Formats: sequence, C-alpha cells, structure tokens
Amino acid sequence: MPDPYQAVGHGRGPSAYLGSRMWVIPVLCLVGGVGLCLGTLAIDRATGYRLLNTGLLGTSSNAQTILSAVAATMTTLIPLVLTITTVAVQLAMGQFSPRIVGALLHDRVSQWAMGLFTATFAFAIVAMRNVDVSPDRVPGLTVLTAYVLVLASIVGLIMYVHHSSRSLRAAGIIDLVGDHTHREIDRLYPVEPREPPGPDTEKPPTAERDAGHEVLNTGDPGILVRFDLVRLVQLAARADCVLEAVPMMGDFVHGDGPLFRVRGDIGRLDQAALRRAVDLGDERTHEDDCAYGIRKLVDITERSIAVPFNDPTTAVQSIDRLHDCLRQLACRPFPSGRHRDEDGTVRVITRSLTWAGFVRLALDEIRLAGCSTPQVTRRVRALIDDLKRLAPPERQPPLDRQLRLLEAGVRRAYDDEEDIDTALTADYQGIGSGSDVAR
Repeated sequence: MPDPYQAVGHGRGPSAYLGSRMWVIPVLCLVGGVGLCLGTLAIDRATGYRLLNTGLLGTSSNAQTILSAVAATMTTLIPLVLTITTVAVQLAMGQFSPRIVGALLHDRVSQWAMGLFTATFAFAIVAMRNVDVSPDRVPGLTVLTAYVLVLASIVGLIMYVHHSSRSLRAAGIIDLVGDHTHREIDRLYPVEPREPPGPDTEKPPTAERDAGHEVLNTGDPGILVRFDLVRLVQLAARADCVLEAVPMMGDFVHGDGPLFRVRGDIGRLDQAALRRAVDLGDERTHEDDCAYGIRKLVDITERSIAVPFNDPTTAVQSIDRLHDCLRQLACRPFPSGRHRDEDGTVRVITRSLTWAGFVRLALDEIRLAGCSTPQVTRRVRALIDDLKRLAPPERQPPLDRQLRLLEAGVRRAYDDEEDIDTALTADYQGIGSGSDVAR
C-alpha cells in the first residue's frame, strides 16, 4: 500500500522569478547598449568612417567631449530614478500599506527609465574608448546614435517625472492597485464562463479514495502564488486520480503542510512534475489572486481613518475602487473550482472565494473601523444600496447582512437620532452628493 503522506516541494520557474525582479530590465538594457555600440562601431569601420559627413558631427575631439558629458549625465539620472522610487516606497509603507511596495518596485515605467539611462551610459562609455584622435576618423553613425539616445533619455526623463508625480499621490497609488485588480477580475471572472459546467464526471469515492492521501510540502514554507492547472490536470489524468487543493491562493503553506488530498493511487503520480506545478513565494501577488488587490484597498482604507492619519477623504477614494471591484463581480458567474481533462472528468479541485466572501473581505473591517466616521458610513451605504440594485436575488443576503450590521454599528457610535440618520444616508462623495446635502 502506498505511503499516505507523500512529499512535494515547490519552486518558482525562471520566468516568474525574473518577472518579479526590478533589476532585470536595466541589466538587459545595459547589455543592449553595449551591443548597439559595438554594432555601430563595426559599421563605421566597415565604411571607412565615411558613412556620415564629419562636418555635421564635429571632430573626434568634439565627439569625445560630448560622449564624456553624456556618460557623466547618465550617472546622475540613474540615482535620480532610484531616489524617487525609494521615496515612493517609503511614502506608501508609512501612509498606505506595506503591501503596496511590491507594485511600486515592479513598476515598468521606472524600470524602463532606468534601463534607458543605463543603456545610454554604457553606449557612451564604449563609444568614447573607440573614438580616434585623428580628426578624419570620426565614427559618424556611433556619434549620431549617441545623440539619438540622449534625446530619448531627455524625453524619458520628462515622462518619468510626470509618471512619478502622479504615482506619489494617494489617488495614483489607489488607482495602481485598483487597475491591477480590475484586470485580474476581468481575466479570472469573465462575463461569460469560459466553458459550460457540463455533467459532473468526478470518479465516485472508493475505500482507497476516501482515505484522502495527502501530498505534503517538503520545501521551505511560503505563500501559495500559483497553480499550473493545465499541468496538474495532465498529471492527475495520467495517474487516474483526483487532486484536491488544500490551500487557497494566497494561503501560507507550512513546511510539511498539506498541498493536495489525493483520491486515487498516489503512487502513480509524477512527484517531480507535481513539484514544478506549484509555486510558493514570500508574498502574495495579483496574478491569479484578485482578492489580494481587494485586501490592499481595505488596508489603505483602514489606515486612512486610523490615528494619526485621520484622512477619511482618502478612505472614500479607496472605497470607490472597492465599489468598482464588487460591481464587476456582482452579476458574473463564479468558477466552480473543478478542472476537467479532455474527457470531461474532474481531475483537480481548487478553492476560491464566494460572492459572500468577497463582500465580507471588502466591507467587514471597513465597517467596523469606520462606524464613527460619517464619510465612511455614508459611502459604504451608497455602495451597498447600489449593489443591492444590481445583484441578483441569490446574492442579496450578504448585502442585507452588511446593511443590518452597518446600521447597528452606527447606532452604537452615535446617541443623537439626527446624527444617526445623517451617517446612514447614502452619499458617493462621503459628504457632498447625498440626498440631504444636494438637490
């Protein structure tokens, strides 16, 4: 009889590892700058340095001076990008949420700006060492390419400063998280289901399957960030078994913690392939985990109304994006979590949040923390009222629960009936567009 506790570790694939690293694009641009310079120098030598008019580009001495100035300028711009990124990270950690740091460090605009400046620096350094002192031997194409890179760097600097100034605003950081979450909801919860549910052809339990053999994690502990579902279905079909995922996306998996329960002959599973199909990381990611984006928005909202910040207007901005996320989900079909092979047989079963789970994730903590803040309660009331008009009947109970608890919390926070009525008036601006303050 096979051992009921088989082990499986984890490992992140090269693409996932490189995609989460800030240094990858700058390093690739550095190599690209060197390669571009070597290519233009080779063309200049092959044409006898007569490809472009030297009168247009100046003498070799002029070229060396210009290239030296370009290299010195780029050594100033590269630390500028790092400094602005560091300031953004410190601001986000202190005022909003430590979970925002990952999104800021992975900001592609910052990475490409640093990459452009790095490539220009590398190009200028290599070109400067290959400019002859003879006035009639100026590598014209190389010098012209350096001019183009400098102009591109100036444009890139202007765009980067504009982007950074927008990102450092509260609205910019909230929109960054909200946009990521919006895209993931569209991908994971499409308006129409990708596949019809079909009949449930999961194999009936047997005595062996009822034993529920567990597949354990033997690697380092970490947070579940990815299932390779296509590969898992193939492995389960090949072993003629069903894999039930124990952790949900975003759960922390302990060393020797269970990853799967196996219904079937666990001895037929390819252990090495199963190991490569599960990724554990040091923190949650937006990919395949749209609940993480909602978690970030809730954190921002709670911190905005906590002492010493006391910034309910920022909290309302964050609730706006939570409202947008819940509106997307309100009428969309939710995945069953059952993943089938080509024959329609269920092979992998995963867990995910229900509609009630998303509503509680988005509203429970905000409601408890913000009952004494009129802007928050009025905005939450507007959110609930709008979702109740939109959601189908079977999704009304979680909203009714939130409305009932919101009213109870407000009544505990205020003694005056007029204050209670004011705090429970729906208002999309917090205070500004409710029926009691606007016509």
